[in-house]
Amino acid sequence: MNRPPLKRFYVKSFGCQMNGYDGERMSELLEAEGMIAAEDAATADLVVLNTCHIREKAAEKVYSEIGRLKRADGTSPMITLAGCVAQAEGAEVLARTKMVDIVVGPQAYHHLPELIRQAASGKVVDIDMPVESKFDKLPARKKVGPTAFLTVQEGCDKFCTYCVVPYTRGAEISRPFSRIINEAHALVDKGAREITLLGQNVNAWSGEDDAGRPQGLEGLIRALDKISGLERIRYMTSHPNDMSEGLIEAHGDIKKLMPFLHLPVQSGSNRILKAMNRAHTTESYLSLLQRLREVRPDIALSGDFIVGFPGETEQDFQETLDLISEVRYAMAFSFAYSPRPGTPAADMDNQIDQGVSKERLQRLQALLNTHQLEFNQQTIGRKTDILIERAGKKLGQMIGKSPWLQSVIIEAPVKIGDMVTVELSEAGPNSIRGRQTESVMA
Repeated sequence: MNRPPLKRFYVKSFGCQMNGYDGERMSELLEAEGMIAAEDAATADLVVLNTCHIREKAAEKVYSEIGRLKRADGTSPMITLAGCVAQAEGAEVLARTKMVDIVVGPQAYHHLPELIRQAASGKVVDIDMPVESKFDKLPARKKVGPTAFLTVQEGCDKFCTYCVVPYTRGAEISRPFSRIINEAHALVDKGAREITLLGQNVNAWSGEDDAGRPQGLEGLIRALDKISGLERIRYMTSHPNDMSEGLIEAHGDIKKLMPFLHLPVQSGSNRILKAMNRAHTTESYLSLLQRLREVRPDIALSGDFIVGFPGETEQDFQETLDLISEVRYAMAFSFAYSPRPGTPAADMDNQIDQGVSKERLQRLQALLNTHQLEFNQQTIGRKTDILIERAGKKLGQMIGKSPWLQSVIIEAPVKIGDMVTVELSEAGPNSIRGRQTESVMA
């Protein structure tokens, strides 16, 4: 099929922050080729669907999304399927639909410009996990806001029995120390005041500093702390098994490291944790949280939960509720278990009825929502700094993030990128209102 020259592209990313980061980087690759971002898929010559494989029936939803790209005149843009669904499905994508032109995995998207050229002559699949770092092939970041994501680690060696990440993202790989520091400097030079370090297991990052000394994530954070103009540091997602004492101490020592930690536990039942191959217990998890609260009493905690895992009894579920009641999370993500083909849990006996899982999920989320509102209410009256990220829905409203990752709405003559001192004044379940108390910090 002969196509006119590709001039406009549209990237749609699904799922986690790392997919969001990858989507931004693919956009920058295409811009470096002279293409312009389109406002929507309908006006694009090239559409990239950057997919996630975590949610239930992810592949089926992607194929539905592909179908909607067909236009009234029977034509369609060049379609690239990227991300974890592309990695998991591979060439099977081309067998299921004729609309897709390119299939590219999350470790090969730096090849996208060349794949587009190859696709002019026929369908292309690239789901290799090459030895060379894709980050070395990516162009310099151009679009940088006041907050920026910075991937430092990819892949996973944990092999939780429900998870596809080791198969779609590969083994744990840490980016080199100096390249991370250099990229962080570049982001700050372009206007970033807050950087969030990303990784499937970000606290598994390790490397050597410029002096050849071994470093863990805490050493990397301490180096970032020295960058002038960088005012806030965050990281996610962490694994309890990689939460070292040095990293815990960093939360007490480093002012720029925000008092927020996303540390998934998944279940409060040791029996289910063992079946999940999580390699931690509720006791070891709670011990970590106690230590964190000792060094940083105001830390806000976030977590992930899976309900209805194969074999989960009502008692197992109650133990999860008990854990939640003890920890009292500031926010959390929760899901009903759904099997992923190729994972050990998909073949386990005692799969839980979907109706039971949904009912348990509703109870769990009700408890989590109660605690989230309580946390927000407990911060009322605090004076704190927020970093303005975007305009609100109403005229004159601006929205920024508190140190505890709350969305704070204010009405004040400020602009995106400003750091504003506010008093938190009114709490809702998902956001807080604030009043500006001091002048803007440029």
